[in-house]
Formats: sequence, C-alpha cells, structure tokens
Amino acid sequence: MVNQDILNRKGARKVTDIPTKVLDLLNLGKIETVNLTEWLAINHSQLIEHSFLDLGISNTITSIVVDEIQKQKKPSTMNSIKIVGETLCKQFKNSPQFPIVFENLKNHPSDSIRGYVPYLISLNDELKIEEKLDQAKPLVADHHFGVREVVWMALRPDIDKNLLQSIKILTLWSKNKDGNIRRFASESIRPRGVWCKHIEVLKENPELALPILDNLKSDSSKYVQDSVGNWLNDASKTKPEFVIYLCEKWLKESPTKETERIVKRARRTIEK
Repeated sequence: MVNQDILNRKGARKVTDIPTKVLDLLNLGKIETVNLTEWLAINHSQLIEHSFLDLGISNTITSIVVDEIQKQKKPSTMNSIKIVGETLCKQFKNSPQFPIVFENLKNHPSDSIRGYVPYLISLNDELKIEEKLDQAKPLVADHHFGVREVVWMALRPDIDKNLLQSIKILTLWSKNKDGNIRRFASESIRPRGVWCKHIEVLKENPELALPILDNLKSDSSKYVQDSVGNWLNDASKTKPEFVIYLCEKWLKESPTKETERIVKRARRTIEK
C-alpha cells in the first residue's frame, strides 16, 4: 500500500530532487508520474523488467524489448516509448495472446505502461485509420497528460496519410462532451506541432480544418482553447491572411471571453 503523502505529492522540479522512494515506485510501475520531470525520469528498462511478466509478456520478449531500448545512441523518453510499442507489435503480430496483453497494458495503473499502447495501435498495419482512432479513443480520454500526449504523437503520421478521412472523424470528436477528446481533434492535426513532423497540406491549406476549428472557437475548456490558439499560430507562419480573417470573423460571430482568449493566442506571432 502506497501512503497518501506519496500519492498526493506535487512532484519535484528537477530529476535529482525526486525522492528515491518515489522513483523506485515509478520504476516498479506502482504509481503514476505527476509532472513532466517525473515522466522524463522513468527508467523504461527497469519498468519493463519489473512489470511485463505480470502482464502476460514472457521473459524472452521482455529481454528483446530491453535490448532494443538500450541500443539507442541518443536515448529519449519518447523514442523509448515508441521502441517498446514497435517491438511488442513485432513480437505479438498474429499472436492469440495479443488481445490479452493489449488490455493488460491499456488498463495498467502506471501511465508510462499505458503510454506504450498508442504505438501498438498506430504501428498495426492491419488496422484502417478509423479503427486506429476508435481503439485509441479511451487513451485520448485518459486522465493522465503523458498518455494523452503520446497518443496524438503516435497517431499523427497515420492521420497525415489519411487526412481528409481523419478530419471527418475528428469533426465529430470536436463535439464530444469530453474536453480531452475535443483537444485531440485539434492537437493531432496542428500544421506544425511540437516534436513532430509538419503536416504540409495543412500548412498550405489550413481551411481544410475549418469543420473542426469552427466547432472549437468558443470552447469552455482552457486546455482546448490553448490547442486551438496554438493551431492557428502554427498556421499564421505560412498563411497569416487566413488566420487574420478567421480571427476577425470569430470575434464577430462569437464575442465571448473564450474566443478572445483563443484569438489572442492565435495572433501572437502575427502581432510580434
């Protein structure tokens, strides 16, 4: 049993300040990370070695996954997560054990272990884009920021390859009652984004995303507002006239504090 002081911690600002007990529990998969510092501090090799056998993953496959992680020339958290998902995909391809392992990973108490699942979905070449998005939806709605960030980064290449079809699906998502799902509709197709490849079509034709953006122009969630503002700020770097026009239009159609906040964020590069 983990004591309440640990569960209710705020999280250290520096990796070196993370208490040893907390780091041990994180690497055992017993608790979730509470901030980016902890999320980046996870030793994925240790986490896997301590957790995978209980999830139905053999010692042999666990060793293969750990070996792949340790082959990295420039180790990073995001790349380690992708490597785990990619290796598990290869090892369990066409295996009758895969659905059980998938569910065990998806429902694990550790956000870091749940974070492997998006790549099990995105790298499965037998799934169509609508199937990938459908399988990923519970993870898109995950309460943990780390899982949510991994999901959009993992699925973004497939969304880019199937952009028009994805926009149709994400337009429906932009009306969802869950703010995390609405945020994904915007964040996953940002023209530039963060730590990811640009979506060239949207850099040159941002109007393609209007069915989604218009639904979110006065969203009640600041989490969604920030994403929409960032989306338009991305677009302003290639198509400033589009962003200027759309912001003026929105302010007339929807004179709310939410729209004003989005517009201010959207115009920050234009108004420098």
